[in-house]
Formats: sequence, structure tokens, C-alpha cells
Amino acid sequence: MAEYKVLRRGSAGPFVSMMELALSRAGYYTGALDGIFGTQAQRALRAYQSAFGLAPDGVAGPAAWASLESWLTGYFLRTVRPGDTLYGLARAYGATVRAVETANPDVDPLRLAVGSRVVIPRAFDVVSARIPFTPAYLDVCVRGLAVRYPFLGVSAAGRSVMGRPLHLLTLGAGGHQVFYNAAHHANEWITSPLLMTFLEKYAKSYVLGGTVFGQNARSLYEQTTLYMMPMVNPDGVALVTGETDSGPYFEGARAIAAAYPAIPFPEGWKANINGVDPNLQYPAGWSEAREIKFAQGYVSPAPRDYVGAAPLEIPESRAAYNLTRRQDFSLTISYHTQGRVIYWKYLDYLPPDSYEIAQKLAAVSGYRVELTPTASGYAGYKDWFIQDYDRPGYTVEAGIGTAPLPLSQFPEIYAENEGILTLGLTATL
Repeated sequence: MAEYKVLRRGSAGPFVSMMELALSRAGYYTGALDGIFGTQAQRALRAYQSAFGLAPDGVAGPAAWASLESWLTGYFLRTVRPGDTLYGLARAYGATVRAVETANPDVDPLRLAVGSRVVIPRAFDVVSARIPFTPAYLDVCVRGLAVRYPFLGVSAAGRSVMGRPLHLLTLGAGGHQVFYNAAHHANEWITSPLLMTFLEKYAKSYVLGGTVFGQNARSLYEQTTLYMMPMVNPDGVALVTGETDSGPYFEGARAIAAAYPAIPFPEGWKANINGVDPNLQYPAGWSEAREIKFAQGYVSPAPRDYVGAAPLEIPESRAAYNLTRRQDFSLTISYHTQGRVIYWKYLDYLPPDSYEIAQKLAAVSGYRVELTPTASGYAGYKDWFIQDYDRPGYTVEAGIGTAPLPLSQFPEIYAENEGILTLGLTATL
């Protein structure tokens, strides 16, 4: 089980939002998922505790979280009893037979062994964009999807400064490889549920023989392997979302921010937890980026735009770099916010078909195709990928407004980008 914070009435923050989401899914809470542990949430928690044989103290401690967690991961384990059948278990718990079969690939549906345990998927999608997408919530979603869809590859590309896993998810069986990444910048974390929502929809469509943005999911799966890092900068995201709100790393970040009072803290934070911008760490015009950012005043660790002491200095960027070196990606898409823009070019490099693909991505999204502004045109992941591989690489700036974008924008952002994410799987075939 994950390390959840003990919550009491008056608590606030993203763990409260997770509790509210779990209680809402369980049918005990109908209020706003606002991250404020008030009277209604406490009443709902007590009702849940009573119904599930827990002491109804209205405190979300270890026992309560152990019970609530299945309403976040989207599955629970059921011990097989005499007379149980896979069909009967699915019907009893509101799951489909296909979902239960998928989550239990090694179980003979005609011969359930009494005393063994089977996975029962709950009747809702795992990934939710209704609450802040913190590293802790990402961990929950990854574990839930891994169990419900055992064909999903789950590993870590590395570890962050604070030791968090840099989740790497793979889906597909084809030799053609593409790479999607998100949340290089901490306050652009809304791009993480964008990728995770697409991943879950794709996996579900593959199981059901359905489509994603009009494309046959099983054909996509057989042709292409998708590699995904949904949160390159989890420590920074934890700071912006309030998951990290105390301790030495928090105090270190606050001290860094104090030298840049014009940048609001923590919501203006883009950097990793040590104040280095992960998307200014790649060896593609790094010296030029250093000159530009130093001229702007970012000469030391900062909430944003500090290039660091050298390229690939920080583990987050180094993990994406090393992953790319190990694989054979024919196309990459890096998600940022905001502006509804697709950036496709680095200097004078012109990878084959890169502009034509950018135009197709624009056509399915309504986004504009533009050149990267000079002030932001060096040392990014997209820049390095184009430079070293001469293959199409894109930065997509999703949504409109000031980061962090509100979750109220998420439905529109997802609708605009599902076509990009689908087309990217086959654009270079």
C-alpha cells in the first residue's frame, strides 16, 4: 500500500482529494472534490467505516486507507469460494466478464481453485482528472492499470532527486517505437493525466476490440510500441500540487524561490526540486540556452529557466536521455502547456516528413504549427532528439491560460489531443 497521510477534519491538500475521490466512487460522498476535509467528508468517511467494519472515528488512518485504496486503484482481490464462477463473480461485483478475464490471464475460468485469489476490476476507469495529479496519485493509477491490464509494461526509467520512480509505461507489440513524455515542467502537471487517460482508453479499446480516435486499437497495438514517461519531474509536481509541503526539500525550494520574488511560490515553479529546469538540460544548444537565460537573470537555482551547471546534470532529464539512447524511437512528442501550439523544428534540421506530420497533427487538434521562439529554442528534449536522430520530434503546448491550468480545462484538452496521440503512433510508418 502507498504511504498516505493521516487525515482528520480540518486537513487539506491532495491526499484529502484522493480520499474524497475514493469515497465518491464508493457511493458515500457527493460533495466537491476540493481537498478540504470538512463536515460532509467526515460524515461520509464515518459511514464508509461503519459499512466496512472499521472503527467509525472519521479519521483516515492506515486501516481506512487500506480499505479505501481499491476505490483508487480500481480493483480488489477476492478469495475463491466453493461454487464461484468467473461469470458469477463478474455479475456479483458489477464487472464485465472480459474485464475479469483480462485481469486474470493465468486463471482457468472453468476451473477456479477454491482458496485462490482473483482480481475483480471495479466498474469505473482508474485514471481520473477530477483531482490534482500528484506523484502519489500517479503511483496509484500505475499500479491499478498494471493489474487490470497485465500486458501493460511497467518499469522505472530512473529515480528523481527525492527518489521517486520516473514511471515508464509501454503498450504495444510492434517494432515501430514512439515516445511520449509529459510534465518536464512542474506546474504543467495537467499533461500527466492527459497521457494517462489516453493510455487507459487505448488499453481498454485493445481488450474490447474497439477504436481510439477512429483507429483500430488492435492494429495500432500490433504495429507500434508506445513508450511513455507521464511525469518526468515528479518532485517539482509534488511541490506545486502541495503533496510536498514541508521538510528539507520544501524548505530548500522555498529558499530558492525567495531569490525570485516575482515568481509566485509554489504555483510558478517549473524546475526540479533543486531549482534546475529539466527542459533546459539536453545537449542541443545548451551553451546558447545558458547565455539567453543568464541574460534574463536566471544565473542560479531558480523556480524556472535555470539551465544548471552542465547538460544532463539532473537525474530526471538524464533518465529521458538514457531511455532514448537505449531505444529506437521514430517519433517523439513532449507535452507542455500552454498556447494550443505545435512546435516542430530545431535550427535548420529538417527530419523527413516532420513538417507534413506537424500539419496532420494540427488538422486533428485545431492547434497551430509554429517555430519555437528563439528565447525558448535550445536545450529542450525535442531539440536534442531532432539534432541527434534527424527524426520528427514535437513539443505540444496544450490548453490556454497561465500554468498550472485548472482541471476544468481537462475535458477540452483531452478532446483536442486524442487525435495527436493516436496519429503519433503511426505517423512515421
